Amino acid sequence: MNRRTRLLLAVVCGVAVASVYAGQPVLGPMGRDLGVPVDSLGWFVATGQLGYLAGLALLVPLGDVLDRRRLIAAHLALVAAGTALTGAAPAAWAAFCGLAAAGVFAVVVQTTVAYTAAISPPAERGRNLGVVTSGVVIGILGARVVAGVLADLWGWRSVYLALALLAAVLAVLARTLLPADIRPGTARYGQALRSFGGLFAQPVFLSRGLIAFFLFASFGTLWSGMALPLAGAPWHLGEAQIGLFGVAGLAGALGAARSGRWGDAGHARRVTGAALALLIASWAAIGQLPWSLPLLILGVILLDFAVQAVHVSNQHTLTTAYPDRTSTTIGAYMVFYSLGSALGAAATTALYGAAGWIGPTALGAALALCALGTWAVSARTAGRAVGVSVCTR
Repeated sequence: MNRRTRLLLAVVCGVAVASVYAGQPVLGPMGRDLGVPVDSLGWFVATGQLGYLAGLALLVPLGDVLDRRRLIAAHLALVAAGTALTGAAPAAWAAFCGLAAAGVFAVVVQTTVAYTAAISPPAERGRNLGVVTSGVVIGILGARVVAGVLADLWGWRSVYLALALLAAVLAVLARTLLPADIRPGTARYGQALRSFGGLFAQPVFLSRGLIAFFLFASFGTLWSGMALPLAGAPWHLGEAQIGLFGVAGLAGALGAARSGRWGDAGHARRVTGAALALLIASWAAIGQLPWSLPLLILGVILLDFAVQAVHVSNQHTLTTAYPDRTSTTIGAYMVFYSLGSALGAAATTALYGAAGWIGPTALGAALALCALGTWAVSARTAGRAVGVSVCTR
């Protein structure tokens, strides 16, 4: 895998995931235009996440059956169709349909990650996953910056129409420029689906998946709810100004880009524990949003650093543990991601309406604590397993 290939794959991930998250800084204008009440705005994000969940279960296992390069191109074309429908939606129901469709085929991200792991030499797998996965974080966070600017200039619809154009261009580039996906043999679709379900009984997979669930629920709590208090008193920020907070998150996430190399060196478990402790600490700063924007920025940087470090470590651990079914493994793992993100997106706007910013703050911190607790229990269980193995030799 050369630099050009890594860059293209990172951009594919960024644009695809942006189709799910681009609405977060423009929830207010979308709701006003389409007649959706404030306490239901989180469903613009949650709908994409639920579509993503369906795609994870039904489409990602195809990566262990079909040519991943062709799948990447086809799914990007369908992401383009979904975002175009959202941008042109005459009513809320059409926007929800477009967001659901874009979410279903945005699982091209997981096919791309599995493709990256499959064509990478073992000694470089963590590094390549770190670079490509950074495209996901750039897409999630960078989309907020670009969406805010575009919405200020031409309205929220321009955000989705721009994403549709980018996805269509990338579909062509992926089909023509990516290396061939050559494998000695592939599973049948039925076998891949059974393998998908069987992973949920595997202790290593289940522990990393639960960590991801709590991790991304905490992440979604911040990014789906933060725009509401920033737009209100005392800050009264516009969409473009709110979008700029994505720069802080981007700085934090890119700071964790080396976490894949830490995984290559055998430190994935320790990196996960340290990052989750940092995630909890970040909420102490994020909770100061009503009084201090500098502390909020610090909290955003810490949170996104922690999330990226844990996410890359999780994927490195799982693709190493299940090298013969990377697509199915990544897809099943991301079920936890999608459920967590949907929970965070739907709950944070409801909690904010009921209790102000203290509600999402308490939820985000509690979810981070649950993730750390899950890591501690799984680390202790793994340690006991190693001890038993040594004693039986």
